[in-house]
Amino acid sequence: MDENYRHCEALVRAGDKDRYLASLFAPGEKRAALFVLYAFNAEITSVRERARAPMPGEIRLQWWRDVINGERAGEAAANPVAAALANAIARFELPKPRLLDLIEAHAFDLYDDPMPTFEALAGYARQTSGAVFDLAARITGAPAEYAAERAGLAFGITAVLRSVALHASRRQFFVPLEWLENGVTPEEAFTGQSSPFLINALGMLRTRARENLSAFESLLPQLPAVTMPAFLPVALMPVYLSLMNRSDYDPFKTPVEVPQWRRQWMLWRAAWRYSLLMRR
Repeated sequence: MDENYRHCEALVRAGDKDRYLASLFAPGEKRAALFVLYAFNAEITSVRERARAPMPGEIRLQWWRDVINGERAGEAAANPVAAALANAIARFELPKPRLLDLIEAHAFDLYDDPMPTFEALAGYARQTSGAVFDLAARITGAPAEYAAERAGLAFGITAVLRSVALHASRRQFFVPLEWLENGVTPEEAFTGQSSPFLINALGMLRTRARENLSAFESLLPQLPAVTMPAFLPVALMPVYLSLMNRSDYDPFKTPVEVPQWRRQWMLWRAAWRYSLLMRR
């Protein structure tokens, strides 16, 4: 099993550096399980890229549903992420419905349907990023569903903002259609062109992300200190949002990246601040 956990750690280190760096603040046993959760999340979020068509993607997602429900024990044992996930579910009593909801939400990724409303996007963020925060908090020692929801909304909306160009290259559009004025459609974005209407909608999304970030931080005094590593990735959202708030920001031309040394420094400061604010 240790080999499976190491495999998960390597996947997260390569593909989800923010969560990897945040997990280093967790105790060893909890850190390993966090890597498993994040590796599973990476597997699900990359299904569209790997499958390249809806039907193979649906088959892959169903395989993961079956694994979580204990219906493919033999196949799961041969897959290092699935085997480690089954072990983590048992050890930390992770609620399977939350994992299944995450899979269900990511089925949306397989198709080219645009995100119709902000409420639809918020529901997507709750079931994806919010579920990951909730499960991570349970691994570190305590459920924190409401805080996980707020953290998930801040994190998930920011992730959508950072991925506008990537989504457009796949003919996906996660910006709420209801926020595009005068009958504007996503087609312009699919050609890699920005517009005042899109920039305005992205500004509205940044506002919602900041609102949920503030709501999450107001909850810190209510959270057990042991959950600090689970929520640390939220601390990187302000710098990403600030980069997108520049007057010359173009979602197709402006990189929203922060050097790793700076992210490590920000996480260290946030770990210290969160620990002071959280309940002992």
